[in-house]
Amino acid sequence: MITKAFFHDMTLDYLMPAEPDIDRKILVRFRTYKDDKVTINLIWGNEHHRMHLSETSGVFDYYDVEVMTSEASKEYYFEVTQDNAEKFIYDKRGLCRDVCDSMKFRIFPGFSTPHWAKGAVMYQIFVDRFYNGDKTNDVLSGEYYYNSHQSVQVKDWGQYPDPSYDFGEFYGGDLKGVMDKLDYLKDLGIDAIYFNPLFVSPSSHKYDIQDYDHIDPHFGVIVQDEGELLAEGDTDNTHATRYISRTTDRKNLEASDELFAKVVEEAHKRGIKVILDGVFNHCGSFNKWLDREGLYENAVGYESGAYNSESSPYHDFFSFNGGSWPKNGNYDGWWGYDTLPKLNYEGSKALEEYILAIGRKWVSAPYKADGWRLDVAADLGHSPEYNHRFWKKFRQEVKKANPDAIILAEQYGPSRQWLQGDEWDTVMNYDAFMEPLTWFLTGMDKHSDAFMPERVGNARSFFDDMKYISGENFSMPSLYTAMNELSNHDHSRFLTRTSQKVGRCGNMLRESAETGIHKSVMREAVIVQMTWPGAPTIYYGDEAGVCGFTDPDNRRTYPWGHEDKNMIAFHKDMIRIHKSCPELLYGSIRELFSDTNFISYGRFNRTAASVIAINNNDYEVTKEIEIWPLGIPMDAKLQPLIISDSVGYITEAATVRAKNGVLTLTLSRKSGIVLRYDSFEVVSDEEFWTDNYFEFG
Repeated sequence: MITKAFFHDMTLDYLMPAEPDIDRKILVRFRTYKDDKVTINLIWGNEHHRMHLSETSGVFDYYDVEVMTSEASKEYYFEVTQDNAEKFIYDKRGLCRDVCDSMKFRIFPGFSTPHWAKGAVMYQIFVDRFYNGDKTNDVLSGEYYYNSHQSVQVKDWGQYPDPSYDFGEFYGGDLKGVMDKLDYLKDLGIDAIYFNPLFVSPSSHKYDIQDYDHIDPHFGVIVQDEGELLAEGDTDNTHATRYISRTTDRKNLEASDELFAKVVEEAHKRGIKVILDGVFNHCGSFNKWLDREGLYENAVGYESGAYNSESSPYHDFFSFNGGSWPKNGNYDGWWGYDTLPKLNYEGSKALEEYILAIGRKWVSAPYKADGWRLDVAADLGHSPEYNHRFWKKFRQEVKKANPDAIILAEQYGPSRQWLQGDEWDTVMNYDAFMEPLTWFLTGMDKHSDAFMPERVGNARSFFDDMKYISGENFSMPSLYTAMNELSNHDHSRFLTRTSQKVGRCGNMLRESAETGIHKSVMREAVIVQMTWPGAPTIYYGDEAGVCGFTDPDNRRTYPWGHEDKNMIAFHKDMIRIHKSCPELLYGSIRELFSDTNFISYGRFNRTAASVIAINNNDYEVTKEIEIWPLGIPMDAKLQPLIISDSVGYITEAATVRAKNGVLTLTLSRKSGIVLRYDSFEVVSDEEFWTDNYFEFG
């Protein structure tokens, strides 16, 4: 049995190119413990290649073989045979006895993801709730009627969202507000902003697009502000002349587009990228192509909508099932919602070309956005075959317009079929990050709909979910850019999950989302978020201690002037650590230790290694952790970078000593630590302290 032979868990990054070119010779390396006498074969597709010992460094032997790439993707694994002829398989699971197709390593020659996005710290902004920088563009009460209510202007920034009508409530956050806070984001350490939808839409969430061609003037600039509000009780939006003027007048639309270009320019000056939300599966009933509300019937420069005229140029943009015109409501709605008409790509080449042009437009000059997040991307179209054809075209068009743009998709469940190098770059990492980490630290469903005590502290389940789900879905370019969130606009706030309360704001007092929380557990989560492979993504306000049950309570306003400054400081320190350690951005990952409510893993490359340990128990524990597999010398000293527990956190602590490849840690309750080794200088026995362990708290 090869007890010490190993390679990377989940990644080949520092030993071979993760993004090889087509028709190039590449070097594959395999590392073993030097006392293991082994024969190693690379199974490269259907080819068998004998690997040869090329280097010995420290306690490791390195075996090499050169192979050729082609246009086709490659799946591969290793066969490891000891002198006694005992044979093992090495794949993304580690050392195994059987071949598992889904866990083979994979590369896609010619596929790359933007370098800037690998390990990038992203910040998600739900614009209406972030900061009100321009009060002249605020949505007014009675400005229009939508889904059984007139619009509501909320004048108390701290008011809780209404659980029954949050989509029609407006707090006034806008792009001017974002621009006013760019220096705050820069100081926090943010590399990229992901905006929830910005295009003209009647709701606060804007996943019901009214006009893909323009930024909503309520987020942008209102130059022309004429017309009347609706009278009390009026439900006819043809009377909503103030809203019609604000959202259809070219001066307002063009000025808003110009402001967005300015926001991107100012963000870029600060080294911050900008990602837009693309809602291309469906639009909204207010959309100018459908125009169910009659907003565009008398507006200058617009065609008749498909709801009002069978001869509309947009008729085939939607799937009508009988009915008659005008006012034909027999169209397909996404999940049956008539406010979210599903777009009929198979029935309209013009629609396909239009949306592809939108994909190009916003990543091109003068806007120069840096990519797209794709809403419910797996649902687009009426068949899987068309869905894949469309996303292949979308990738080609977007990358042609901006080769450095990222394409990441919302996807629950398996994503492998879209991550073959020719569609999406990566995904929002629910299955291999948000959910496993939430279960381990809190035992809570990500919506706070269920508490499962048997999942709290289940370290084996945590590592297996992270490893197997990542292994089955991601190649390295996708893994390093995966959006790793703790919270977002669709799920409860992570800080609220730490209370282990089951419920939603419809059946719970909204204040209860803020009680019984454990900030130490939140800090544990942030430590993992900032040290796990991928792009750690902060949902606005998480860093300031914002709580909330699931949608819409998770869309509370950013608490300017009432921030949890200690939590902000902790995020800043963790972001600084994340960005200052290359192994945390691009390095390999390896499980080091797992026990009930305790995990430890390492991130490493050929020059440095970080060791992360989380004690989620309600009591102090001492663990002996083998760290030599990370390449750390058998006798070494490590520097603690940050230590958090139930009391608080510190960033300065005494050097920690390891001996015989083992680090002994004593960690207090609800604590986490990040340590780093980067000298590769062997420490003599005489230098070791007699108390060879670390204790905090």
